[in-house]
Amino acid sequence: MLVVMDSNSSPDMVTHVCREIEKLGLAANPMRGTHTIAIEASGNATLVDPQCLLNHPGVKEIVQDAEPYRLVKRQSSPERTVVAVSGVEIGGKNLVVMAGPCAVESREQCFAIAERTAKAGAKIFRGGAFKPRTSPYSFQGLGENGLKVLAEVRERFGLAVVTEAMDTETLDLVADYTDIIQIGSRNMQNFSLLKRVGRKNNAVLLKRGMSATIEEFLLAAEYIMAEGNHRVILCERGVRTFAEHTRNTLDLSAVPAVKQLSHLPIIVDPSHGTGRNDLILPMSRAAVAAGADGLLIEVHHDPARALSDAAQSITPDAFDELMHQLRRIGHAVGRALP
Repeated sequence: MLVVMDSNSSPDMVTHVCREIEKLGLAANPMRGTHTIAIEASGNATLVDPQCLLNHPGVKEIVQDAEPYRLVKRQSSPERTVVAVSGVEIGGKNLVVMAGPCAVESREQCFAIAERTAKAGAKIFRGGAFKPRTSPYSFQGLGENGLKVLAEVRERFGLAVVTEAMDTETLDLVADYTDIIQIGSRNMQNFSLLKRVGRKNNAVLLKRGMSATIEEFLLAAEYIMAEGNHRVILCERGVRTFAEHTRNTLDLSAVPAVKQLSHLPIIVDPSHGTGRNDLILPMSRAAVAAGADGLLIEVHHDPARALSDAAQSITPDAFDELMHQLRRIGHAVGRALP
């Protein structure tokens, strides 16, 4: 439930109400906006009489939860969440592009791609050190050696780094090397992993599961935030349908839908969403027009020889053109791409 305070409530009043909420066995999360003050009371509130809080100084009203998620919902934060990572703000006025290869293959490969993408305007480098592959015989990633390459990319090019954590066993290792921990679509409902990530300080990029509803998607984010980590970035990456002309069906309607329901930033991954490099540019333009806060793009300097997802990787030259087009689209919808 949400305890709404009078706008002129003092810090002591807010602290007092938080303590009273905690006495009821609930967790209290105060949120102060420009014009409002509210306290999110999370936990099992079904056995609590909310009216007992109305008698305390400063309490204006009690709002019961209608949605199954509490911390994620739009009403729980007066302003939209902006996740800051190494000076880059995801969810703010500027569009943020994360780009790089599907998998880290070598230091030379990553340096070549990072140099081009950074020059074109990308702010975050993506690359998989651990790769969850459908076939056990496919390239599985370089592991810690791949993470070390990503750390070198950060140092050399000044780019923040995002890479996927596949399981709880390697989570600590990934967290030590990366700025943003990616939770892939296959792990969106790996609740033990979500809880562990929720206890990390890293920002989290949460990908929508390939068959997940919007409610399930937001509840996965709720698992992370309920553990204390509110630096969550959502990612639409396509869902499985009957369509065969693309790898997945990129659900761009999820972008405005999520923004109506949640305060969290949301980006789009047209690479996995389509599986086709010839569709990445048009779907990227559409994603920005739909209100996405950023994009996750697979770029490879030699896609024909890529060890993973060659068909959905664009060349650095194509990425240059993409960034040029995004600046024009961004300008049209009031979003800048520095």
